[in-house]
Amino acid sequence: MPAQHEQQISPVQPGGSDARLASLAFGGAPAGNLYAGVGDEAAREAIAHAWRHGIRHFDTAPFYGYGLSETRIGDALQGTERSSYTLSTKVGRLIDIDEDHKDRSDGFAVDGRRAYFNYTRDGILRSLESSIRRLRTGRIDLLLLHDIGELTHGARHPQILKQALDEALPAMAELRDQGVVGGIGLGVNEEAVCLEVMDRFPLDAIMLAGRYTLFEQARSKTVMARAEADGVAVLIAGPYNSGLLGADAGPGDTYDYAPASPAIKERAQQFYDLCAQAGTSVGAAALQFPLAHPAVTKVVCGLRSVSEVDDAMARMRATVPAATWASLIEQGLLDTSVRTP
Repeated sequence: MPAQHEQQISPVQPGGSDARLASLAFGGAPAGNLYAGVGDEAAREAIAHAWRHGIRHFDTAPFYGYGLSETRIGDALQGTERSSYTLSTKVGRLIDIDEDHKDRSDGFAVDGRRAYFNYTRDGILRSLESSIRRLRTGRIDLLLLHDIGELTHGARHPQILKQALDEALPAMAELRDQGVVGGIGLGVNEEAVCLEVMDRFPLDAIMLAGRYTLFEQARSKTVMARAEADGVAVLIAGPYNSGLLGADAGPGDTYDYAPASPAIKERAQQFYDLCAQAGTSVGAAALQFPLAHPAVTKVVCGLRSVSEVDDAMARMRATVPAATWASLIEQGLLDTSVRTP
């Protein structure tokens, strides 16, 4: 792993709430109008507010609003000392202007643009070039190959995996060796493809969404252990499991980017009940839980407004009583083998 990359996404160090806040990253999907529109000024102010109050890593992707998230992050941070923050973005999709395109099935409230998969060498280079332009920067600190795996590609997975190994990842490694990017890795939602790639290609980092969270750990045990053993940095995204544990009042209606079943919501309610009894919030526990794992360097929380930034920072700084973690394990809500803060 390059020394520069080790410094930029080094593991969380002990030291209380300030150290935890340093591990909180701004997730840029909501700033790309994920599920609902947000105005340019409001999005830019949320990003700038995050930086002003100590958030120093910003994650985005061309897919997020078909370039809108990257553009807003680039605009908001323009003029800010570049060494004061780090950026991660992704490759694997290209964006086209299509004035007639109004399909919202991808989840982004953006018309007139569309995204399509492209894992070729040329596609990787074109994608990164566009991202650098939108982000108004000369370098990307962490470049992630986005959404490979059977969960996304179904029967085409073997073909996509071969292309990732033969074209995409080698191109990304060359960009790292040239100093254009600081480190390379995967940005995915499933364990299996991480393990398939780790067996065949060296990675600096993995961004894993929704699999190693307060709500679930079963579908990430092997990759988390492998990452720790191999020195691969893990950035945990989707810490609220698509909004299931995001609200203060009770479980949300979505899980894994789909409507939550009654059984899922019933289990989620148990987290709310136990945390209330312990005098803490589910949100605070959800943001802080992944940081106890030695492979985890960042928790990436999707944010769209100044108030959401403030809430996330407050949750990261909050004290979660030690007894809370023991109770969660005793009640069978946390795996007995996990590390807790």
